[in-house]
Amino acid sequence: MSTSPTLAVWKFTSCDGCQLTLLDCEDELLTLAGRIRIVHFTEASSTVEPGPYDVSLVEGSVTTPDELRRVAEIREQSRILVTIGACATHGGIQALRNFADIEEFTSIVYASPEYIETLSTSTPISDHVPVDFELRGCPIDRRQLLDTLCAFLAGRAPDIPNTSVCTECKRRGTTCITVAEGIPCLGPVTQAGCGALCPAYHRGCFGCFGPMAEPNIGALLPILQINGMSAEEVDRAFHTFAAAAPEFAERHRAGGT
Repeated sequence: MSTSPTLAVWKFTSCDGCQLTLLDCEDELLTLAGRIRIVHFTEASSTVEPGPYDVSLVEGSVTTPDELRRVAEIREQSRILVTIGACATHGGIQALRNFADIEEFTSIVYASPEYIETLSTSTPISDHVPVDFELRGCPIDRRQLLDTLCAFLAGRAPDIPNTSVCTECKRRGTTCITVAEGIPCLGPVTQAGCGALCPAYHRGCFGCFGPMAEPNIGALLPILQINGMSAEEVDRAFHTFAAAAPEFAERHRAGGT
């Protein structure tokens, strides 16, 4: 019987984009497959083996009663649990329901809303069970994913940054688009890990990696307004991929509008 460590990949409420990032690793995935046994990954294979599992990657937020039950079962069966993507780490775009009437949403979207069984909120996995590591983004960064899996195989902690996207702009030699071009950007308060992809293409960071540790949102808000963002636009900027992150959701306490 194989003694290779086992990997399981799980889906909750999400678009599957982070699971596709794992599949997009292609050559690297083939190498990993020789070192780790993928025993549950329905996006890629019909093979399903029972736990326990050495590592579980969990995509998606908790939005249904069934997911509340499943997340507890997966945690119990997993030695290491890693949440992947903005939905699993911060509730995702679907967390916009946290600020609205879920019954109104379901009545508009579904022809027969009485058959929809859902929670009134979309919450990250860490709200319900202990999480060992978080890989943020929408979708996750493949380099971080590969490093995390390789770190597990090597018996070390993964290299997950806790600085802002601004530090990545500096590392790749990208001129600050806010200073040079007046483009609104959430980079100063967003956790690094994406490689500053959006600013490199003259687009302001929209915070899909969620808030960095201790973000100074109060200092950023006036700069966003100086660069032409209305109060409504600031609201939309923070109410996107990491809407349920407390630092973004409660930015008014930092002097927001």
